[in-house]
Amino acid sequence: MQSDERKFPAPPGEVSGTGLFENARNEGVLLPAEERARAFFYSLLATLVLSPPSADLLDALANADPIAGGAGELESAWEQLVLVASIMDADAVGDEFNALFVSTGTPLINPHASLYLSGFMMDRPLASLRERLREFGLARRAGAFELEDHLGSLCETMALLIRQGRPLPVQRAFFDEQIAEWAQACLDDIRNAEGANFYRHVAQLTGAFMAVEREAFEMTGAD
Repeated sequence: MQSDERKFPAPPGEVSGTGLFENARNEGVLLPAEERARAFFYSLLATLVLSPPSADLLDALANADPIAGGAGELESAWEQLVLVASIMDADAVGDEFNALFVSTGTPLINPHASLYLSGFMMDRPLASLRERLREFGLARRAGAFELEDHLGSLCETMALLIRQGRPLPVQRAFFDEQIAEWAQACLDDIRNAEGANFYRHVAQLTGAFMAVEREAFEMTGAD
């Protein structure tokens, strides 16, 4: 699904998601290159938001190719993330991740849909999401640390829907129902957080990519 002639870069290393879900098979679907690229981007964003990048992933990002085909917000955000990945080491990024997302109490950034939509963790939005996931045959793996309504978990779900060849209307419905209403507010919080040097660029890239997704869904008429 492409809205223009944008060509995504080759994946910087193997990014296959975080293994949050059970029964998350790809069902042997052979996807066009642009759909593989979409799934890769969602998996990359999931990986970066759920855990700090390894040194290998950070190095791969630092050496990633640009996005060809335009000079828009997505291309610029990708370029800036590649640049910051080239000047920060994995320890520094890990420290930043912990300062933003990890706390014995309430972390500075708590990227869960329930919190943004209802003001409470594990509230009705999470229950609704779990029902939707059951319809897809997905269940949270025993021992998984993050909840299903974490922004990274939702990005991983989108990657799975693409890799499984789910119809575009199904993908759009999940995106609209579970991500579109609250994600930008969360990304704004990440981008504006004190000390968000690497993750400010992750948030900018995520927002730009999701804007492309919204535009493409509208252009394809995926209702």
